[in-house]
Order: sequence, then C-alpha cells, then structure tokens
Amino acid sequence: MSSITTEPAVLVLEDGRVFRGRAYGALGTALGEAVFSTGMTGYQETITDPSYAGQLVVQTAPHIGNTGVNAADAESRRIWVSGYVVRDAARRPSNWRSEGSLDEQLRDQGVVGIQDVDTRAITRHLRDRGAMRGGIFSGDAALRPEPELVAAVAAAERMEGRRLAETVSVAESYVVEPAEHGWQGEVRHELVAVDLGIKSMTPHRFAERGVRVHVVPADTTFEQIRALGPRGVFFSNGPGDPATAERQVETLRQVLRAGIPFFGICFGNQLLGRALGFGTYKLVFGHRGINQPVLDRRTGRVEITAHNHGFAVDAPLDGPVTAPLEEFGDVEVSHVCLNDDVVEGLNCRDLPAFSVQYHPEAAAGPHDASYLFGRFIELMDSHRDGRADPTIDNAVPGGAQGARPDRDASTEGQH
Repeated sequence: MSSITTEPAVLVLEDGRVFRGRAYGALGTALGEAVFSTGMTGYQETITDPSYAGQLVVQTAPHIGNTGVNAADAESRRIWVSGYVVRDAARRPSNWRSEGSLDEQLRDQGVVGIQDVDTRAITRHLRDRGAMRGGIFSGDAALRPEPELVAAVAAAERMEGRRLAETVSVAESYVVEPAEHGWQGEVRHELVAVDLGIKSMTPHRFAERGVRVHVVPADTTFEQIRALGPRGVFFSNGPGDPATAERQVETLRQVLRAGIPFFGICFGNQLLGRALGFGTYKLVFGHRGINQPVLDRRTGRVEITAHNHGFAVDAPLDGPVTAPLEEFGDVEVSHVCLNDDVVEGLNCRDLPAFSVQYHPEAAAGPHDASYLFGRFIELMDSHRDGRADPTIDNAVPGGAQGARPDRDASTEGQH
C-alpha cells in the first residue's frame, strides 16, 4: 500500500518549535524524547531496537521505506520507537526481500509517524538545543491549537529518571543454541544474557561462535543466574536512565564478587560503571547511528561503530584508577569516542570484566567491533576458579589524558 495520505500531522517540540507535514503510519498522538539517528541504512533494525523505547526517532537519511520490511531484519518482537519522523517516505517498497511496507507495519502496530518534514532542520535544532520532549499529532489531533499541543508535550515524562528495561525485556527465559546458527562442534560455553532490551543479533553472534546463550528477564536474580551454571554473564543494551537500575547493578556486583567473567554493551556498559561506583550522566543529544568513530586504546585502532545511547559513564580518561568501590580493584577506560571523548568502554584490571558503550553486533552497522565477542570468549576460555588467565590482556597500555566533557561534540556532517 502506498504511504500517500492527505491526513495532516505536526511535530511539536517542548521549546515551542513546530514542524508540519503529513501523517505516516498510525493516526493519533505519540509523546517521547525527540532524538536523531544518522544511519543511512538499517531503518528496520532501528525501529525494532528496544533501546529506542520512549523516543521519537528522526531519521536523517532522506528516503525511508524503500526496501520495505521483513521478518529476518527485525531485532525484537515488535517496533519500540514511540514515534517516527521521516522526510521522504517511499511510495511503495521495492526489494526482493520485502514482505510488506514500512508504513503498513507502523500502522498495524499503532506507531504514529510524520512525513514530509525537513529532517535536516529538525536534526540541526536538536543538535543545537539538545534532545528534548516532543509529540507527533496526526489526523484530528493535528488540528488542535498549537498552545494545547505544546502544553501536552511539556506534561510528558522526561527520559531522566525513567525505568524502562523491565518494560521491554522478555517475560520468560529462552535458549539460543549454537547449532541453530551454523556451529557444528561441541558447545564451548554456557552464557547467561540478561535482557535489558537485547537485540536478536547479539545472542546470534555468540551462538555462531559456539556459545549457548540463556536469555533471561531483566529482573533475574544472581541466585537464578548462578543456578544456570554459566561460564560468563552478559548485560545487554536497553532503554532508560541507568540510575534507575539499582536492582540490576546490585546483581552485577554479585557477579563481579563471584569472579564470573562479565561483558556488557551499551546499557550494560553504564551498569558496569555504576556497579564499580562511577556515576552516569545525560548527554546533550546522544550518539545514535552507525558511523561513530571509536578508539580502542588497547590496540590504537579506530573503529567505525553503531551507537544508540543518551547516557554515558562518568569515569576519568587518565586511568587506570582504583574503582570508587575499592573492592573491585583497578579499572580503566578502554575505548573513547573520537568526536567528543565520551567513555565508550571500561576494562577491569583485577576482575574478568569489560564492557563497551556501542553495538558490536552490527545490526545494522559496520563489523569493525565484532572481535569483542571473540575477546569475551577468550576470557571465558581462560577462566579458572574465579580468576582470569593473566596472558589474556584486556588492559590499555599507558593511558591518555582527558576528562569528562560537559557535552557531546558536534555531529555536523554525519547527517
């Protein structure tokens, strides 16, 4: 079905800026945090990424929906964006893998969107003013007076303080088998992956390397994790404010005290930081897209990586330093974003634990960081009696000077 519609729609931001266009997807009202994503491809992976729960996503790529949608590219069981903002929506999909149109899927799942708006102007506004609350109003809702719409946006919940991981996590555990993803040998390890908003490609990346993955709900206790007898524990990406995840942070501290190898990505990186005693803070507009340059300080290699985060760990770049909770020993910043020196990874020097802020599963995105899955498997390989083999070195040689920036740097030129 064509995305052509005559129904009006309006995007209203909390500072009073208004953008008028046409409806896209379902008709109605969508409220959330307005953010932009700079990915030129991967729109289906974006909208089905649970980390986008509670957000209105502005796509900086001008043409959206060209290749339609299909079951294979979905990263979770449903669309999670609260609302969707595009410039030129495809009139019809055209791709041999397409199983339906994007606008039909948005409509079927009740996701309110807007098309025919200047997404570059919106992006530049958010880049200058920061991510902020917004609302998409379409159909009859778009005809309400603008002051009413601004007031509705101003009454919406802020992302700071929102606890969202449990709302996107699975209700029941499930297992991803290596044999289902091309692995022909014996299972190498048992891994417990705590679903804080996990993308389906992440357990796939472990399974194709011979690891059996037990995906468990966000509220799983340490005792329940330990009962599965894992060689390692993984904390996934996810939405919301990491300061609200006290339960998961305490579970992670128990994992660290038990000496079980740990790997976290995105929200999992923030929770490792908080488990070690560091703080987290809200970025002005965040990192979202598949073209973010990150330095691996251990190797000196620059990786182009996929990001989706609005919070970051507040840790010193001139490490290693003793963790604020001294029982966990020394820790260092292992990866930094080259745009703005935001912490993009942590490495524990006295514990078998590390994390990164970005998405190495590459769905969608580049494969520069896929080595991290192998690095964690090496760590699990080396684990004996709560210790890591010292020959498996995740330490950053030397270190670099720096401090937490007041805000994330310009992404001008990325959209």
